[in-house]
Amino acid sequence: MSTAAIRKKDDMWFDILNIIILSLIALAVLYPLYFVVIASFSSPDKVNTGEVWLFPKGITFEGYERIFQDNRIWISYFNTIKYTLVGTFVNVSLTLMGAYALSRRDLAGRNVIMLFLLFTMFFSGGLIPTYLLVKKLGMLNTMWALILPKSVALFNLIVTRTFFQSTLPNELLEAAKMDGCSDFRFFFRMALPLSKPIIAVIALYYGVGHWNSYFDALIYLNKENAYPLQLILRNILIQSQLSAQMLGGNIDGLAAQQRIAELVKYGVIIVASAPLMIAYPLMQKYFVQGVMIGSVKG
Repeated sequence: MSTAAIRKKDDMWFDILNIIILSLIALAVLYPLYFVVIASFSSPDKVNTGEVWLFPKGITFEGYERIFQDNRIWISYFNTIKYTLVGTFVNVSLTLMGAYALSRRDLAGRNVIMLFLLFTMFFSGGLIPTYLLVKKLGMLNTMWALILPKSVALFNLIVTRTFFQSTLPNELLEAAKMDGCSDFRFFFRMALPLSKPIIAVIALYYGVGHWNSYFDALIYLNKENAYPLQLILRNILIQSQLSAQMLGGNIDGLAAQQRIAELVKYGVIIVASAPLMIAYPLMQKYFVQGVMIGSVKG
């Protein structure tokens, strides 16, 4: 058997092994999500007995009805969309401007600035000083308390700076300046149009962070009509569980409340995750390009 034939056979077995391993990983990642989806409208009794594992059984939408009958859901959905859109816009804008400035070799003291920024990555003022600062600035019970304290993530700033350094050569800036292009015009007319992959990546990171965030709202917001979706869903889930516990003496009532609590639990996961699962495929092309930054040279 020739060397080329042996190599081809080895490559075939390598591909088969890769396919098997990646298929198992994909199954381990996708099946829990699939199970949550089918369990959210299956009978809790059948879920608890293990009958639901591949297809839904005893289909019921009572959990979703309980969730969407609560008017707080719609208010919190609007709040979360507002916080996510405004917050992501602020985050992406500041990150792009900061990363571009730090990527320029002619910025005086950029290494010192990066040193100070890296220091904040490992050390912070803590929750109480941050709360006192937010309160002193008058941002309590406003969306700015959820946005401005975390307006720039250092990891995203470093990744974006690396993208600018590897994508925008100095020769491009020099040529633009020879044609009379200012720094602001170069940034908005040339740097940003060439940065769609990294913009998609950091926008997705920031957007997911804002959408899933509830701790900051728990600390800084006291008005229920300003709560984001995650906090309202958390309260609904806790109320369902407490209702079941308060009916300890009534066996039938307890069983019914526990049944509803199980449906609500799975339904809450779907309601909270559905928008992100819909948005991700639309950004997947740019996301894949962006996360490969620096992996291929030449």
